[in-house]
Amino acid sequence: MITRRTALTALLSAGTAATAGLLGGLPLLSSAAAKALPNELKIPALDKGTVRNGSRMFDLHLQKGNTQFLAKGAPTPTLGINGGFLGPTLSMRNGEKVVLNVTNRIGEPSTLHWHGFHLPAKHDGGPHQVIENGATWSPAFEIKQKAATFWYHSHMHHKTGEQVYRGLAGLIVVEDEESLSLDLPKTYGVDDIPLIIQDRAFNRDGSFRYVSSMHDVMMGMQGDTILVNGTVNPFLRAKTQKIRFRILNGSNARFYTLGFSDGRRFQQIATDGSFLPGPVETDRIVLAPAERAQIVVDIANDGRPLKLINLSGETQGGGMMGAMASRRFDILEIRPDGVLTNSPAVPGKLPELPRLRAQDAVKTRRFVLAMGMGPGMMMGGGGRFTINGRAMDMKRIDETVKLGDTEIWEIRNDSPMTHPFHIHDIQFQILDRNGKPPAPGERGLKDTVRVHGGETVRVIARFEDYADPDRPYMYHCHILEHEDAGMMGQFVVV
Repeated sequence: MITRRTALTALLSAGTAATAGLLGGLPLLSSAAAKALPNELKIPALDKGTVRNGSRMFDLHLQKGNTQFLAKGAPTPTLGINGGFLGPTLSMRNGEKVVLNVTNRIGEPSTLHWHGFHLPAKHDGGPHQVIENGATWSPAFEIKQKAATFWYHSHMHHKTGEQVYRGLAGLIVVEDEESLSLDLPKTYGVDDIPLIIQDRAFNRDGSFRYVSSMHDVMMGMQGDTILVNGTVNPFLRAKTQKIRFRILNGSNARFYTLGFSDGRRFQQIATDGSFLPGPVETDRIVLAPAERAQIVVDIANDGRPLKLINLSGETQGGGMMGAMASRRFDILEIRPDGVLTNSPAVPGKLPELPRLRAQDAVKTRRFVLAMGMGPGMMMGGGGRFTINGRAMDMKRIDETVKLGDTEIWEIRNDSPMTHPFHIHDIQFQILDRNGKPPAPGERGLKDTVRVHGGETVRVIARFEDYADPDRPYMYHCHILEHEDAGMMGQFVVV
């Protein structure tokens, strides 16, 4: 009998055989060698843009940088947006019009995708909206989102993983009237803290190591050093009794099971694209690549530091994903001030959205995720990662959706790994996992959903506002090496 474990072992063995001789290059730092003295957490600059001619305008420059992550050694060649690594947090409001002037100065083509946004396909920033080096792209659209935390990142075909790994990503915070009226921590950088969690591997010369073996493609690129907002071994000086964390799993492939070092419980208040109906009390959350969550934690204690950690928990492959994927390790140290400013209680009720009903769907589409093995799995080299038996083809439209329709998308994972499935343009609701209702922490709007090996997840969404028969949106696995290797498809709304 072939089990998930034996299937994954076969994939790993095939990849090792297929890539013998590809493991050369610069030696790696170990995670112990990469550890630095504690560093104060960097907070990305908050960019509110400039209002001109009735639109909020942002000027974003994709650029090269050199970033000193480690206390010793040479700086790392990086990419960033308005800086050397990562980009500013963009602040927007529901209902306003925005213009984003994106100038590419990295020396190669790129794109910038507004992840989670409902917008016209021509402004989506997917692989069809290429920005050549030296060019400027200026998408303009209305913000039609509920208050939530979104992000932006490169989506260059066959290069997404590498360009995001090098630093082309940043957060977007959208507010609306309801969110601003809630008695929640909301002072950016003080009690409302963004956390972009990423893992990276370094060569001895300080450069990033990216995809040096078939294993890195099959399992997705994983590093041995954690960065939070680009900070190694970070700590946060806490000034208030409660802190709201806006957490993005910005890693290419690593899953995180997040909790606190003393096991304290906290409240999850939001998912990818909206608030939850009410706070969900828990002691851990799981985030796949591209998933976001907002939590509020009460840190009032005896003044001793507290740590946000990765708990021994979920992995992509049932415990075969490498030592760091399944063990405890530190994410962020929280150091309370001697006297903390009091914070109000989290509201017991949050803005609730009506649930879409399965009986109102006019169509159910089925998507089967699968992985092959062998040398064809290298990115762009033969389509061993597939959806419905086909690898991504930029010239092929896979699905055609009618404007105004409500649809159910049934996602089946026939591979041994968990895949985070992302759909552009829409925010969806999870109907069920293998026929069971979603967990309380998944009842908000989502744009990325974890689908475990052997699992079927059904999501429901309404396709509104924008139709374009010529420009497609994407759906894909958000393990970026899988996306680049073919686990992606295209749909148009007509």
